[in-house]
Amino acid sequence: MAARRSRLDGDFKLRKTLRNIHTQLDNELKPAMQVAADKLLATMKELVPKDTGEGAAALTAFVSKSGLDAQIGLRGKKANQRFFYLRFIEYGTKGYTEGKRSGGRNKRVTNKSDGSHFFGKYPDIPARPAHPWLRPAYDVNKEFILASINHAVSNTLKRAVEELGNG
Repeated sequence: MAARRSRLDGDFKLRKTLRNIHTQLDNELKPAMQVAADKLLATMKELVPKDTGEGAAALTAFVSKSGLDAQIGLRGKKANQRFFYLRFIEYGTKGYTEGKRSGGRNKRVTNKSDGSHFFGKYPDIPARPAHPWLRPAYDVNKEFILASINHAVSNTLKRAVEELGNG
């Protein structure tokens, strides 16, 4: 549902080097990644349409110990199950109208009921427009995030060369 992982442009050698540096000295990557994740999370919470505000309150940010991975948005199975409707808000819905179903399939001929409520033979469910908030939140903060992470990576590599190269 949410922006799941940050990648440093797929450069696996750089990730391995940064992971090894993390075990030997304190790097600046985790604090920079945490600041970027918190800024992105705040923007996401501003942009998500709110009815009760529970969906926006369920959004969280997590940064790994090494600072190489960040997860921002709905984290965990329970949150994804409870706030499943956020994907419908983000992407919209197609709807269900009289006549054919989506894909040109025929309608179901039996009644629709959950046992206690009758929904009618052919309920007319309107399409809902999309209200995107995930991608716009990233687009607003993209320059800040990339600049702060690039700065942290370069400073960490400089410090590693100085401290580990002399040792």
